[in-house]
Amino acid sequence: MWENIIRINEIREIRVKSNVYLGVGAIKKMYDIAKELKNRGISKVIVVTGQGAYIKTGAWSYVVEALKESGIQYELYNKVMPNPTVQQVDEAVKLGMRIGAEAVIGIGGGSPIDAAKSVAILLEYPDKNARDLYELKFTPSKAAPIVAINLTHGTGTEANRFAVVSILEKEYKPAIAYDVIYPLYSIDDPQLMTKLPPNQTTYVSVDAINHVIEASTTKVTNPFSIMLAKETVRLVAKYLPQALANPEDLTARYYLTYASMIAGVCFDNGLLHFTHALEHPLSAIRPDLSHGLGLSIILPAVVKQIYPATAEILADVLSPIVPSLQGNATEAEAVSKGIEKWLASVGIDSKLSDLGFKKDDVPKLTDLAFNTPSLDLLLSMAPIVADRHTVEVIYTDSL
Repeated sequence: MWENIIRINEIREIRVKSNVYLGVGAIKKMYDIAKELKNRGISKVIVVTGQGAYIKTGAWSYVVEALKESGIQYELYNKVMPNPTVQQVDEAVKLGMRIGAEAVIGIGGGSPIDAAKSVAILLEYPDKNARDLYELKFTPSKAAPIVAINLTHGTGTEANRFAVVSILEKEYKPAIAYDVIYPLYSIDDPQLMTKLPPNQTTYVSVDAINHVIEASTTKVTNPFSIMLAKETVRLVAKYLPQALANPEDLTARYYLTYASMIAGVCFDNGLLHFTHALEHPLSAIRPDLSHGLGLSIILPAVVKQIYPATAEILADVLSPIVPSLQGNATEAEAVSKGIEKWLASVGIDSKLSDLGFKKDDVPKLTDLAFNTPSLDLLLSMAPIVADRHTVEVIYTDSL
């Protein structure tokens, strides 16, 4: 059992710091949240979101009514795209500063909420911009209060201290992690997610799977992360097919949302390594690439590399999707193929070559994995040595 390889005299910090409202109808909690903001002396907020889902899901009408009821003035920034950019963050900050925003509400999946977290920091640092933040030119110690209204079941950002924003001109997609950007309150309402199209339903769910495969196998993982990882995989394996068969199935959406949330807590504690470090260059070069699809494509190759060093953990965590594993290092190839088979069963069978990447792109992708600010930290968390050769092998195997 994997319990035997946990080093019990190494101290690990267990993080569960955001207040998350989970359940069908949780969006109605926005009224209580608005009152709490008002009680804190907050009378002006900037709302950061994407171009349409905030309206189509019905979330926006609740937010507007709740803010009006509590007498809170708001400005709306609704230009965040998938894989948000520093330019979009700076635009939202400028709008927020114009009205004197004292808090930030993010509505959407990982992209708008991560952008909102970034805005919350920069509102407190008017002499800084988003490039400064994501090139790690300063370490923030404060941020405006954040409310996250989650519209996808994959990100986990509503329950952790991470955010990701791209610097397109440098083809960088860095990540930040600061305690000041834990959301004060988050809403995980499954009824807001029933309109997700099938491919996005799959991509975001696979993002959660990737979060926990990585978090349960880093150098700093802990029993809490491993427990959350196994439960996340179990829930996604059970409920993703149900959500694909019936998008309006609220029970399926509930448990996928819960799985995503605990996956966010899982990697808040265990951190991440190869899959996210290697996907970020892909969607930095191709901003139209869904993060979850990029992760899916490189996951089998990553597991093939790390399984010999993490066999006992992954045999347990992956048992719902790759059954009958014994936890032997010799199973690495079989596990990789088993993950490919499961991904195909939920509609993902793409390779990097299908996205237009070629073998000639591997050196550039590898350079970005090592040179993008923050990704070196992820690579340093890998359970095996993360050298250029290993990264190139993973990219090549994923073609």
